[in-house]
Order: sequence, then C-alpha cells, then structure tokens
Amino acid sequence: MLKRFFITVLGTITGLWISFGLMFLSLIMFGVVAAIKGENTTDIEKHSILYLNLEGMMSDRQVPADVFEELLDRAQTTIPVDQTIAAIRSAADDSKIDGIFIDAAGSAGGIATRLDICQALDKFKESGKWIVAYGDSYAQGDYFNASVADEIYVNPVGAVDIHGMAVSTYFYKDLLDKLGVKMQIIKVGTYKSAVEPYILSDISEANREQQKLFVDQIWKNVAGTIATNRSTDFVTVNNWADSLIVTEDPASYVGSNVVTALKYRHEVIDLLKEKTDIKKSDELKLVTPVEYCSSTTMPHTSSTDNNIAVLYCLGDIVDTGKEGIVGPEVVKQIQSIIDDEDNDGLVLRVNSGGGSAFASEQIWEALQRYKETGRPFYVSMGDYAASGGYYISCGADRIYAQPVTLTGSIGIFGMIPCIDGLLNDKLGVHESVVATGKNADFISITKPFSGFQMAQMQKMINRGYETFTSRCAQGRNMPVDSIKAIAEGRVWDGETALKIGLVDELGNLNDVIEAMAAELDFGDEYTVTEYPKLKLSFWDRLDELENSQFKSSLITRMLGNDWQMLNSVEKIANMNRVQARMEPITVN
Repeated sequence: MLKRFFITVLGTITGLWISFGLMFLSLIMFGVVAAIKGENTTDIEKHSILYLNLEGMMSDRQVPADVFEELLDRAQTTIPVDQTIAAIRSAADDSKIDGIFIDAAGSAGGIATRLDICQALDKFKESGKWIVAYGDSYAQGDYFNASVADEIYVNPVGAVDIHGMAVSTYFYKDLLDKLGVKMQIIKVGTYKSAVEPYILSDISEANREQQKLFVDQIWKNVAGTIATNRSTDFVTVNNWADSLIVTEDPASYVGSNVVTALKYRHEVIDLLKEKTDIKKSDELKLVTPVEYCSSTTMPHTSSTDNNIAVLYCLGDIVDTGKEGIVGPEVVKQIQSIIDDEDNDGLVLRVNSGGGSAFASEQIWEALQRYKETGRPFYVSMGDYAASGGYYISCGADRIYAQPVTLTGSIGIFGMIPCIDGLLNDKLGVHESVVATGKNADFISITKPFSGFQMAQMQKMINRGYETFTSRCAQGRNMPVDSIKAIAEGRVWDGETALKIGLVDELGNLNDVIEAMAAELDFGDEYTVTEYPKLKLSFWDRLDELENSQFKSSLITRMLGNDWQMLNSVEKIANMNRVQARMEPITVN
C-alpha cells in the first residue's frame, strides 16, 4: 500500500513537471511566433479597403491581451479607437485605400467614443471616397456608427434596432435589509446619487430629474446625428424608435431610408469587389486599422523637436492596485513628463466616473506642478469625466468634451457598511470589544456609528467637498458659490456643461491635440507621445504570469460569473472611505 502511494505521488510530481515543461516550451514557441508577427509590417496594396469590424469592446487605446487568454485562444476582441481614428484620418489621403467597409458585427462602446468614430468618418467622406456598411442585424450603437455610410445594407431577414435611450439603476437596499447589512452614508450634494442604490428602494426625485435631463439631451444628439446622416429629421428618427422598427419587416427599412437596400453578405462582398476593380474570384483586399497603423505606407510625421504628451487616465480612480487610474502611478507619470525637457504640452485624456478622493487630489496637485512649468495643459473628456474624473480635469487651461460626455458630479461621499444585524440576528455571532476609549474601534463594520462619530465623519466629508469645490473654482476661474450652484453632485451632459462653464469647447481628442499644436505654433510638424507606455509585445507581458492579472484569469476560469460578484465585494471592501465617484450608469 505504501509502495503504491509513493508510486502515485512520484507519478503525479513527474506529470506536473512534464506539464510545466510543455507549458514553458509552448510559451517560448508562442512568443517566437508573436515576436515574428510583431516585427512584420503590413504592405498596403492598391485598391485596398479599410475594414472596420465593429465586433467586441471599444477602448480608448489598444489593450494588451491577457497572456493566459492568448494561450487558450480566448482573447477578447477589442476595438482600439485611437488606432481606428488614426487609420481613418490617414486613409483619406492614401491613394491605395479606395474606401471603408463597416462590418456591424456587434460592438460595445460608450456614446462619446462612438461619436469620435462618426466624426472621423465624416471627415473621411470629404476626400470623396466611399463608405459602405453591412450588418446581418444592427444594434443601435452599431447603427449609429454605420449611419455615416453612403450605402447601408442589411440582411433580408435581419433587423435594425433603434429604440431610444434609457438609464438603468439597480437598488440593493431591500436585499441588504434581508441580509442584516446597513450602509452608513455620509455625503454632500443633493444630486450625489452614487449612494442611492444602497439606501433607497427606488430612484429619488433629484436623481430622476438629472437623469431625465441628460438622457434626453444625449438622445437628441444621437438621433440628430443619425437624422443628418440619413437625410431626415429628428422627429422621424424618434418615430423609428417609438415604433420599434426592430420588429418591422426589413423590406420597410428601404422605403423609410433606414437602409439603402437589403442584401446578403456575399452580395455586398461582390459589390465591394466591383468598387475596387477586383475579380469576383479574387479576395477583397481588406486592411484593419491595426494593420494599417503598422503599415509602411501609412503617413508618419517627420522627425521634429515639437512634442505633445497625451496621458490616458481610464477607469476607476484608486489608491493602489494594477487596474484603473492608480494615484501613485499616475503621479509618477506626470512627474516624468514634467522632467522631460522635450515635452512642450500635455493633453490629459480622461474617461472615468471617479473614485478615491485622496488619489484624485494627488493627481490634481501633480498636474498643478506641471502647469507651473509654463507649458500648456489641456483635457480631453471621453464618455465620462465625472466626480473624481472632473476633479483631475478642473485645473486644465482648456477642457474639451463631446456633447454626449457625462461630466460634473462635483460631490463627495463616504460609505461604510455595518454588518451588525447580519452577525447578531442572522448568524448568531456576537462580538466583545475591550478598548482604551469609546472611539478606539471607530472604523468597524461590526457596529454602527454613534451620533458623535457620524457627526465627525460628516465634518470630514464636508471638508473634502470644500476642497473639491475650491479646486474647481480655482481651475475654472469662477467664484466658489457659482461652482456650488452647479455642483451638489449633479451630472451634466457635455453640451450643457459648456453652457454653464464646466468645459470650454466641444470636440474630440484629435481636436484637442490640434488646438494645442496651434497654440504652440507647431503647424503640422509635431509628434505625439502617449503615456503610460503600453506593453504590447508577448515578451513584455510574460510578467503577467507572476502578477495578479494571471491569477485573476485562473480564478475567473474556476469561479465563472461568481468571480464578478466576489471582485465587486472586494473592491467595496478595499476602496478609500471618502469617494468622489459618480454612480455606475448603464445607458441602453
């Protein structure tokens, strides 16, 4: 028996070593292939088509793929918007690119991000080149982008979904009550609604008011853009939404100019071959934006001493970690830009609903130090630049937003759970504390705040709000009282934010960069350096095998969807007690 046991253990160890050896060999082979692929550039042939495959998640810039997911061939498809727009802009002047093919295959992206792409496509059309779009079916977001096309085709048995916009908020108070958990909330701002899901069972009137205002304004912009692109008016597009045209016979789309015609995919492919003088028996010369940006024929700015830095701040603002806008890391990035004597100006690209108030303050202060160098500092807002996202933006010389950007939300809150009811009433677990004073166990999730402790917490939150509003007043050159009148945690769309003075101009990231280049008298002779530097090569990302991202991938495989809930609980437990955060909003 003992002999069999040792044989089994030895066999298992041997098997593990063989497995690790094979995995290591696979990594080497995979890396060699990836390196070889990475060194190659795409040669653009004449009569090529820029291929915009709208499938996957849109991201501000290229996202390094997870090594573990790559090895399993499960890497998530992403659409790097920076490269997509760069390719569209350059392809307009490239004689080898005949036109653009938009393949609406199902993408997810923010409205401001989609508007960025629409604006680039509009500019492309000024070259006289064509844009053709096809979809087996169109989701509303994909149709928004495809509406720019000269010709829009849908499968004869497909559909076009235009239904309008809605804001969804989930409320957890009743669930927390059943669990015996109470959220202790300290906040400033009537409209600061990020805490509502934990203390209410339904939306407050103040939150309903602000959501109604910005969702109507955003839909007006979205539907208005579609209407302009399809040579109709807002009322007509709104009628498409109200009548749920997704349920209608596709044949009706042609008469109402929703699409140009009904065609099967192979018919559209043949049409594209005709447009590019390619035989039906030959393959289309499709070039993706990523391939185009790596091509030898893509126009590149000549060497110049003129340089503009673009610093991307994307995601939640946090004090520590490896994901999102990590305060200490961003401060280091800003310092490196300050120290770079070749840098002439800074554009901060913000796509964030906020987060830690402490980290936001540290980033704000670092950006103030950059301004002290006398170099210009602009901000480009993406889908969101709210709460902490606005905090880090407010000190800029000029702030640009899209009309559909969500911004503002100038407010502070603290949220500390109390699980006293869960422990005592539900689980029968009782705690005894021996302390040096009545506040020794002040921040404890096992007992509620006393009246004195709650009052002290409110004083701290009030102080944070005063700091936040004073930063905004200083940056916007407005009286504090004027800022407070439009603060109170209220969320504004970009177009309204322009009217009330929270932003200076409407425009996308390229507009911001070009405006800064104009201020610096660079003309077209300048380079753009992006921060933080991305580790895109396979070898650079091998360290993922040692960090939490790889471990996270393994845990996700084991726990499936339960990992998302566990991860959310961990984030709440570890977040800074004082938050400058906008509530997560799903605009459907």
